[in-house]
Amino acid sequence: MSKLQQRLMRELQQNRNIKIVKTDEWCIPIRTVEASYEPVRRSTMDVLMTMLLISVQEADFANAQDLSELLLVDPLFIEDLVSKMSRVSLIEQEEGFYRLTSKGQQQLERGIFEEELEVEMANLYYSPCHLAFLTVDEGNIEEYDDLPELYRYVDEEAEKQEQFDEAVLIEALQQEDGEEAGASQKIVAKIVQTDAKQINDSPCLEFVLHDKEQDIVFVRVWNTLLNQWDPHLEQQLTEKEQLEWRKQYL
Repeated sequence: MSKLQQRLMRELQQNRNIKIVKTDEWCIPIRTVEASYEPVRRSTMDVLMTMLLISVQEADFANAQDLSELLLVDPLFIEDLVSKMSRVSLIEQEEGFYRLTSKGQQQLERGIFEEELEVEMANLYYSPCHLAFLTVDEGNIEEYDDLPELYRYVDEEAEKQEQFDEAVLIEALQQEDGEEAGASQKIVAKIVQTDAKQINDSPCLEFVLHDKEQDIVFVRVWNTLLNQWDPHLEQQLTEKEQLEWRKQYL
């Protein structure tokens, strides 16, 4: 931790007008929440799939061979596509003919194909100090033998929270996945179960700085869990302590 602190101090003092007037170390509590969820793969419906669904919608087809002859596509390819669309409940057999399901009708109208995937599980990291889930690279999570004192402005009620709204969980999972929007995208459709696990403390490094040229005092906070400067905690400290800094350091 001392090496990190020294590196950050050198970085902050590259500007000769900046003087560090206070350094501090403290921890924020982070609750691990284990979430299982149902993802779906959403993609733009291709031309062949669209033509097949329209054909099923407008005429009677008893088998893949009939559809193959109409669409002039290899029978094996059509069989695979029909099998897939039956499996995801876009079409079904009714009185010996293929029929569009309500789900198939909706997806055809939208031009979007959604394929349900197997249930997945992920760890989310909730910070009571941010009142939010943090997007964490688990490779940055380290264990520390000696931890500093707890942050002086921890929200004790938020620290006790173990239940979270589904919409909040889904948004956190989407951010964790980090998949960019494109022709095909995996999205979280539903939360299956959550389990609030233990709370672990994560260190932060605080630097109160005096800019001699502008004659202002401000703070920078390095969040080791995020491996970056944390504007939320900086704003929180500024709102609560800036007047005191001016009295003490100017």
